[in-house]
Amino acid sequence: MVQIRIRFYHSLNDFIAPALSATEIIHKFDRKASIKDMIESFNVPHPEVELILVNGIAVNFDYIVQDGDSIQVYPADGNPEVKRLLPLRPESSQPPVFVVDANLGKLARYLRLLGFDCLYRNDFGDAAVATIASEQQRTVLTRDRSLLQRSIITHGYFVRADIPKIQTREVLKRFNLYPLIKPLTRCTHCNGKLAETGKQQIEHCLKPLTRKYYEEFLICPECGQIYWQGGHYVRIKLLIDELSIEKY
Repeated sequence: MVQIRIRFYHSLNDFIAPALSATEIIHKFDRKASIKDMIESFNVPHPEVELILVNGIAVNFDYIVQDGDSIQVYPADGNPEVKRLLPLRPESSQPPVFVVDANLGKLARYLRLLGFDCLYRNDFGDAAVATIASEQQRTVLTRDRSLLQRSIITHGYFVRADIPKIQTREVLKRFNLYPLIKPLTRCTHCNGKLAETGKQQIEHCLKPLTRKYYEEFLICPECGQIYWQGGHYVRIKLLIDELSIEKY
């Protein structure tokens, strides 16, 4: 029988049973286990972890747990310097590009509205999300803990809030995206990059009043969706302003 001591810090305690949260846990087990498997046995998804110390020494996910080990597990949010000790994964792209699971459609729409690259479809299953994340080096956003535990996912985040506007602010803060907001540069329908277009090129697609009163248009080259500053623009601008203000 092997016995270890393990403690989870800061936001990782969101995943730990309340009785074990923010305290050193004495844990016994009788099989060979990697530190990654050990961490996830406490329901902590590996993409949430940024630093693992064993007996004061930084280790990676392949480390095999030994009898008597004292283990400390940290997320990135507790200290931004932890990544420098021993990176557990390659750096994500900057700004990060996302793939969003099927239950977070409004979050995907809001992030696109603010200019961020978010792949989303309401028929994405867990396997599709994981494969896209792995092949395209995307960060998974989900409220499905078991999805984040899939081994091929390198970068991911479990969204804590259940209200879309709060979810959006949570993601903006977690990934330090506030300085990178570029609203109205992506299609909220398909994620394509918007481009300016001349009125003559799309005039045949416009309703008579739109054709009469508006001169400036954007178009999504991917899906053909056309955007202009119509009567809905004030509402959209208010939403963008609401989401773009960092709240502490």
